[in-house]
Amino acid sequence: MNDQRLGKIEVSPHAIATIAGHAVMSCYGVVGMATTTLKDGLTEILQQENYGRGVKVHLVEDQIIIDLYVVIEYGVRISEVAQNIMISVKYAVERSLGLPVIQVNVYVQGLRVSDGDRRR
Repeated sequence: MNDQRLGKIEVSPHAIATIAGHAVMSCYGVVGMATTTLKDGLTEILQQENYGRGVKVHLVEDQIIIDLYVVIEYGVRISEVAQNIMISVKYAVERSLGLPVIQVNVYVQGLRVSDGDRRR
């Protein structure tokens, strides 16, 4: 069998961030993606088309490290939501790219109370 390479495939960090951002938003307890930096202690929740701004992707050889900046709903167990995010993102990225994700780091930038949970 002839093992010739036809070329190479490169996937941009932005594309990886988009996959990761959509996986995060499918997780229970997540309110939104946040910017990677806090301005004056305030967290900006990103619109769907900007989810990639809440993700940092580090490519180390043929392995991926992903940092996620999220806002979680107040009242949920943060550790369980974060663990679910880690598993979902690792699965989605590995399934899409076929490359190993060696680390997923979740940074909770804020907590938000749902409109239905606010006391009057």
